[in-house]
Amino acid sequence: MRAMIVNEFGAPEQMVVEEVPAPEPGPDEVLIEARAIGVNFPDLMVIEGSYQILPEPPFSPGKEVAGVVRAVGSEVSGLKVGARVMAQVEYGAYREQVLAAAAHTTVLPDNISFEEGAAFGLAYLTVYFALVRRAQLQSGETVLVTGAAGGVGIAGVQLAKALGARVIAVGSTEEKRALALEVGADHAIDPDPESFKERVFELTDGRGADVILEQVGGDLFIACMRAIAWEGRLVLIGFASGEIPTLKAGRVLVKNMTLIGLQSSDYREREPETFQEAQKALLDLYSRGRISVHVTATYPLEEAAEALKTIRSGQVRGKVVLTTEAS
Repeated sequence: MRAMIVNEFGAPEQMVVEEVPAPEPGPDEVLIEARAIGVNFPDLMVIEGSYQILPEPPFSPGKEVAGVVRAVGSEVSGLKVGARVMAQVEYGAYREQVLAAAAHTTVLPDNISFEEGAAFGLAYLTVYFALVRRAQLQSGETVLVTGAAGGVGIAGVQLAKALGARVIAVGSTEEKRALALEVGADHAIDPDPESFKERVFELTDGRGADVILEQVGGDLFIACMRAIAWEGRLVLIGFASGEIPTLKAGRVLVKNMTLIGLQSSDYREREPETFQEAQKALLDLYSRGRISVHVTATYPLEEAAEALKTIRSGQVRGKVVLTTEAS
């Protein structure tokens, strides 16, 4: 089978396509013939060697896959050969055949395409745990979502609306703000730090945002701290700008705010039952038309580096997916 291989940490362009043996599933694993593979910002960090969890080279990157089960381990129940599935892995999805833990694999409903399945898991699970588990969002609250036109951003806008929130989306261009409104945001604003707080307060009758999903970092993170409501919750998801801000703890104190970190893959590893419950809840929302997956670009597996360039550029609208010859 073909696989994208990182032989040493560096630029995505250094990845190579290699023929490697098909793996055998362990007792609690399934082997999935990949049809579609999600491309995410953390993949870049893994390839470069800057992510918090790193494999030893050589390895294949990639954290989510959708396809058909081709083999199951001896201890696996509930998943059969031929089943359509989607799965989450720590790394190893940029391959034509992918090993995944059965506990991290979910049957893909017939009304979801492989491309949608590959784009569904990581983004929606991230915002689910951010909003439901960590921020404990209540219906009627205001949620502010930064980076709102990307995969996680769109998922955040949609899920917050599905949970009964009022949503303010943040987008750096008119096109991005228009997309955020199209997928359900009530308002969409520019991230300009000079006017950011005033605009958020204007839209919330002087209260500020109850919950903020922040994935950009840099000056926008600081602006979000100023724009949060008293006793608001700011969930820190990532630093897409590449700038990790320095926190002034006094701002946390004077707003009685809660600053929350989120490493969503921890729930997959630590609480697999909770992980599956979250997937079930999200699929139910999908089946009822409350959320939808926006796949805006697909690339063949061997063009993974090009797909990652679009992620790095910040110009992605929705999700990017790789496809295999079996698609």
